[in-house]
Amino acid sequence: MKRIIILCAVILITASVFAQAPQKMSYQAVIRNSSNALVTNMAVGMRISILQTSATGTAVYVETQTPTTNANGLATLEIGGGTVVSGNFVKINWANGPYFIKTETDPTGGTSYTITGTSQLLSVPYALYAANAGTASGGGNFTHYIGEAFGGGVIFHLWKDAQGVEHGLIVDKTDLSTSQVWSNINQTLIGPSAQSSWDGLSNSNAIVGQAGHTSSASKLCLNSTNGGQSDWYLPSIDELSLLWHSRFNVNKSLSAIGGAKVLPNSAYYWSSTEHGGSNAWFFAFNYGDADFSAISKGSAVYVRAVRAF
Repeated sequence: MKRIIILCAVILITASVFAQAPQKMSYQAVIRNSSNALVTNMAVGMRISILQTSATGTAVYVETQTPTTNANGLATLEIGGGTVVSGNFVKINWANGPYFIKTETDPTGGTSYTITGTSQLLSVPYALYAANAGTASGGGNFTHYIGEAFGGGVIFHLWKDAQGVEHGLIVDKTDLSTSQVWSNINQTLIGPSAQSSWDGLSNSNAIVGQAGHTSSASKLCLNSTNGGQSDWYLPSIDELSLLWHSRFNVNKSLSAIGGAKVLPNSAYYWSSTEHGGSNAWFFAFNYGDADFSAISKGSAVYVRAVRAF
């Protein structure tokens, strides 16, 4: 039996014309087998659970679906639109997170689930959150909004910490390069200090701190003073994923800013997340997924910096 590896989960929001807030989330996963080959044009059985508090927390909602992968190995389904096993998706209080998505998969399309994966919802869908706690902008919960021109770039992600302090991620208005290697050192493993999936700043500092380093995508970002800011860095793979999810609002704003460059429909962007001695994670904007196998650290691709507040 093939072993399925979910490389990238994409959380989107699907609007409903029958409700004030969206009542579904579109979940996409690129699925590969044990040989790292794409599982294409195959029906797979899936049981999806929304877990509260932790990766082993209480399941507040469970449903089953049988999506079919496409020619690129991409499985797409709308969470909230499957066969309900327990719970009520509409009644989930997204303000009482964190929440995790657990997927159980049967590669034969049945219900003998043998493959399990769990990932945290790093960004609660704002319209769903608003159904319980107000809006993300103008409603008292957030002072900023996705797509706002702010801090030298455009905001693409917002959240609040445990003390209720608002934070956000900002993307630069232009690419720093369309042809830059990950690092001039492309056959040496840095290790855990450069392998965070979410902390791009720490990764970037680890990359430029490597012995023998002279040039890299991270250095371009750390040295940038675009927009009058000096704290840019090369985004982690999770930060790039969040940026891709918000591309509509971000590009709408970028298109109205003189000298800015919209995020392209087809490009590979370096992340600062190392995978191995000779490769690192990148985000394919043409497919909307993360990968590390198609190009090496020595490959020259796009670079765009981000900063946090």
